[in-house]
Amino acid sequence: MIRNSSEIFTIKQASEWASEYLQKNVTTSNISYLIQYGKVKKIGDNGNACIKKADLENYYNSFLGRREINWKAKLGDDLNWKLSFDYLKEADTTKHVHRLHPYKGKFIPQLVEYFLDDHKDDFKKEIYFAKGDIVLDPFCGSGTLLVQANELGMHAIGIDISAFNVMISNAKIGKYDLTKLAYEIEKITNALRQFIVDSKTVKFEAHLLEELKKFNNLYFPSPKFRYEVKSGVINEEKYGDEKAKQFLDTYTNLVNQYGIQLKQDKSDTFLDKWYLKHVREEIDFVYNLVEKVKDLNSRKIIKIILSRTIRSCRATTHSDLATLKELITTTYYCSKHGKICKPLFSILSWWKRYSEDTIQRLRAFETLRTDTFQKCLTGDARTINIFSKFRRSRNQFDVLLNKQKIKGIFSSPPYVGLINYHEQHAYAYDLFAFDRKDDLEIGSLFRGQGNEAKKIYVQGISDVLNNCKKFLAMDSHVFLVANDKFNLYPIIAEKSGMKIVNRFKRPVLNRTERDKGAYSEIIFHLKRK
Repeated sequence: MIRNSSEIFTIKQASEWASEYLQKNVTTSNISYLIQYGKVKKIGDNGNACIKKADLENYYNSFLGRREINWKAKLGDDLNWKLSFDYLKEADTTKHVHRLHPYKGKFIPQLVEYFLDDHKDDFKKEIYFAKGDIVLDPFCGSGTLLVQANELGMHAIGIDISAFNVMISNAKIGKYDLTKLAYEIEKITNALRQFIVDSKTVKFEAHLLEELKKFNNLYFPSPKFRYEVKSGVINEEKYGDEKAKQFLDTYTNLVNQYGIQLKQDKSDTFLDKWYLKHVREEIDFVYNLVEKVKDLNSRKIIKIILSRTIRSCRATTHSDLATLKELITTTYYCSKHGKICKPLFSILSWWKRYSEDTIQRLRAFETLRTDTFQKCLTGDARTINIFSKFRRSRNQFDVLLNKQKIKGIFSSPPYVGLINYHEQHAYAYDLFAFDRKDDLEIGSLFRGQGNEAKKIYVQGISDVLNNCKKFLAMDSHVFLVANDKFNLYPIIAEKSGMKIVNRFKRPVLNRTERDKGAYSEIIFHLKRK
């Protein structure tokens, strides 16, 4: 048993010291995370885990303590650190319905809230919007603005060229009978269990998991392995490859023993190519059940659950889910988890997890919901007539829209040549048979970042702003979130008959990419000339 001293902490003592040292709440779970992932070395056994104060202090000094100073040195002293929201946990930035479905390239809800909220503080000198205002996002994406507008008591309209993006956005702000939804989900879950109860694939996977557990416990003990990689004792890439090859014989023998067919017979579509045979059979089975759900609202949100599920079940490595690289049909060394991992052979576990999570998130949002109107429209923001879309519905919002017009825009336009927005959800377009309109995407990856691509981009964003101005109040505010490394937004403002009245340069700390280097984006504040 290790005696407590000023140099050695229990997990509880470490959390208390770190909270005082960083002047923010550091929980025992935070300390346990550092130990689990080898960022600080554990001393003692599982029941009496301790860590050295020096290890903890070194970790915080290297990553957190001087981060603001280092980033400002690289990106400039005009970096607005308050807009980094570095005090937030991931659970805060993905609160309630914001995490109903993964979406690459979205802004965090707190950024929207900062500019929309009419509550004055020491850092924001001007109030731009108020409760009851109508705000617009012409690049709606996954609907972050719509959700936050509702939470803040504002009306909101979104526009997106992608049918799937519109589906996600409207699902997030939809109203549901949660009892009825839970009943429909449980029916599908039970049917899926019965569908696979005698499956040789399920038995194969259970046997495989037993072998993997024994192998990983022997060759990748946690947290020892992580710590030895971090300290340079083990070459992770070389060691991981060696052990992956060593386990491959066991995997191949099990595949042959159970007679498992891994690949599908054809690879014509996305669903054909990126899913193992049994997984595809389960997807088709559940999809057919979802289509039979009579309640339209329940069916819509269950489709989101199914889409989220199959995204996690693609036959690729855990670290390549965001950007597919190659089809994986065997076990492999996973740098994300620090052990040998396997592809998925059933969707059941993810389906259950996401079903439960979705209901919890919908219930959490229901307690915050205000009696306001939000809707995302499918269309091209360069040409869409917003007013006519609501005139057809003849509801109360149409009256309000004509009475007070739209107070402003808060949006994150696509960046130049960075993301193919349709392709990131190709599985959903395939499953739900949505029409793809890749050619109408502004700034799409396939166009690149050459001079012609930049020219097309400037014209596209300018056309959106010029079209949307028709529906804005004269004293409207336009906020556009962009990483304008090509300095295109001054040109866009000019072509749109607008002027840039302010720039807010914010550090982006929690990026999903592996590159965690200093990075910033600009929130451009534009007004009519």
